[in-house]
Amino acid sequence: MLRLLAGAALLALSFAAQAQRVVLLDRIVAVVNKESITLTELNVAVASAERQLRRQGIQLPERGVLEGQILERLILDRAQLQRAREAGIRVEELQLDRAVQRIAEDNKMPLAEFRRALERDGLSFEAFRDDVRDEIVLTRLREREVDQNIQVSDNEIDLFLEEAKQPGAASLEYNLANILVRIPEQASPERIEQARAKAESARKEALAGGDFARLAASYSDAPDALQGGALGWRTQERLPDLFAAAVREMKPGDVSEPLRSAAGFHLLKLLERRGAAAQGERVEQTRLRQILIRTSEAVSDAEARRRIADLRERIATGGADFAELARAQSDDSSAARGGEIDWLLPGDAVPEFERAHSSLKIGELSQPVRTPFGYHLIQVLERRRADMSPERRRYQAHQILRERKSQVAYQEWLRQLRDETYVELRLEEK
Repeated sequence: MLRLLAGAALLALSFAAQAQRVVLLDRIVAVVNKESITLTELNVAVASAERQLRRQGIQLPERGVLEGQILERLILDRAQLQRAREAGIRVEELQLDRAVQRIAEDNKMPLAEFRRALERDGLSFEAFRDDVRDEIVLTRLREREVDQNIQVSDNEIDLFLEEAKQPGAASLEYNLANILVRIPEQASPERIEQARAKAESARKEALAGGDFARLAASYSDAPDALQGGALGWRTQERLPDLFAAAVREMKPGDVSEPLRSAAGFHLLKLLERRGAAAQGERVEQTRLRQILIRTSEAVSDAEARRRIADLRERIATGGADFAELARAQSDDSSAARGGEIDWLLPGDAVPEFERAHSSLKIGELSQPVRTPFGYHLIQVLERRRADMSPERRRYQAHQILRERKSQVAYQEWLRQLRDETYVELRLEEK
């Protein structure tokens, strides 16, 4: 849920925190329903975006262009947070504490040191917590409004699996970047033509040698614009049909024609292409055992870590039996089996757990591993390569199709939300 925050927590500047360092004669630059966005908020957000772009080596757009882009993002975030409040979405303080703790750990710092690092950068720890809270709220809102409504039929899965059997299916992966020029739901022909012209202008600059990442920051309405529009590596099957059809004809370095979807006009740039695992390839499975100490209101993070470290010490140096300690101490349902978990496939476990066990040799005892569930000790018992079962292949196909639909549905939902939101722009008054 907090993957983006966790990966860049020390790099991303908190909009709210930076506001403490801005001294301006404030005024309103936009009204979103009944709430206002101030010039201070906008300037703080623009300064944060500029720092983020510089760290990524992306050339900055003109100030006025970036201001317009960032103001639109603030408007959309504000509209989403308003919708979340209406839906009663809240984040408990305990969950927020755990999320912040995980971010600190992902940055390889104790919480106190992480807090000092933020403050050395002039960031308020409380404002950082507020930003994390908003990220959790927006994730829950997407799950509620978009993801839970996505359906994948048996017929769609059957068709997907049949297509996967065709020669060359899923034999390539594509590293892509994109620009989205969003169009309102009931846009006039003139408004649609304006959006098309904007996309064409971005493409013309890209073909003339313009930095696509800078163009994404300047033109794109997609959430990844300030990451240079990067989509990362995707197999063809994990791309929306519109994108998949386009990349088949592209070579690395190519920029697509504007592609029309319900959300607007897209430009794709193919950065790299490489071979991927074929559908029928055997996959590595791992059999392991674990001990889990869950964190809760009664068991603090520090206490859970202390207990799991003590158990590791008893096994590693005291000769204690792993299975016996798992039966007596583990909070996982596998405790009755001595902590044993049969044959995990890639993607079966949360990322933190999977990264930890995949790096272990057979018989090796892990260091304490932190996941959203608590602290784990892991020992790999056996590995093998085997074919996926038919049931597993159907499950994987379901997940791929669901992810593909979710990408499209989320962009469409954002467009509809923006259209339904009363917005009064006052930026040009300054």
